[in-house]
Amino acid sequence: LLLSSSEIPDCDGIIGGPPCQSWSEAGSLRGIKDKRGQLFFEFMRILADKKPKFFLAENVSGMLMSTHKEALQNIIEMFKEIGYDLSYQLLNVADYGVPQDRKRIFFVGYRNDLGIKFTFPRPNFLENKVKLQDTIADLSNNVFPAKEGNLTNGSDCLIPNHEYMIGGFSSIFMSRNRVRSWDEVSFTIQAGGRHAPIHPQAPKMKFIEQNVREFVKGKEHLYRRLSVRECARIQTFPDDFYFDYKNVTAGYKMIGNAVPVEMAKILAKRIFFDLNEIKVSRKIISKNSAVKKINGENVIEKLNEIVKKATV
Repeated sequence: LLLSSSEIPDCDGIIGGPPCQSWSEAGSLRGIKDKRGQLFFEFMRILADKKPKFFLAENVSGMLMSTHKEALQNIIEMFKEIGYDLSYQLLNVADYGVPQDRKRIFFVGYRNDLGIKFTFPRPNFLENKVKLQDTIADLSNNVFPAKEGNLTNGSDCLIPNHEYMIGGFSSIFMSRNRVRSWDEVSFTIQAGGRHAPIHPQAPKMKFIEQNVREFVKGKEHLYRRLSVRECARIQTFPDDFYFDYKNVTAGYKMIGNAVPVEMAKILAKRIFFDLNEIKVSRKIISKNSAVKKINGENVIEKLNEIVKKATV
């Protein structure tokens, strides 16, 4: 069922994240051949109809793979065809103060008639990353395992959403080192509890052979998934942001599908600055034009007076 453009109010900007599964390295890599991948064109259809001043879209780094080179080029050309000056760049949010390795491609476009081009903010955390110690150390206590069937503990949680998924780990999960230490940034927070990173209280998993790792013997009790609240912290959600769900898997999904709050804020501030600069510039131009007009009228009036005196 297509969304009609008339259902969307006039606005200054449209922000979205068309589904990323078909572009993901962890997904099917079908890209534009997948109906979910084609939703990027639906995003453009709405843009073409509403013509907002700007748009911001986000997707996984898999879009840049050679497999999708032609599809990506078509998307870029279509943004231009519907009247937008496009900028896009692959960013690792860890370079912007978010405590996780998370590479995403961001698309930002300004309507052509505005005459401006978006420049991505410089990363300010290239050296001193925000680490897990800085982010979730105070949440080490009062954490609950989910109830049977991974149902939520609800209001029984002493800290809202501070509960973790229970159950075994898949062979794919165990083939990777899914433990990051306190002095590191987190792995990517994914949209599923089964692949949530393990809490940094646990020692690094023991390497057995290629694609095979196991938990350190005698320390098995330390290996638990990060809680829903811990994942939210790593995605830079404020603690007063409550996630409502019946099954913890839904909580992980909501958080993992989100753009980290601080990353979104950084990009939004740059867009706000650019659009505000246009307003200021246009006010100055309008004021100068008015002054020129007034001065011009004064000159004409004086010339008329001179002509009148000369003919008397």
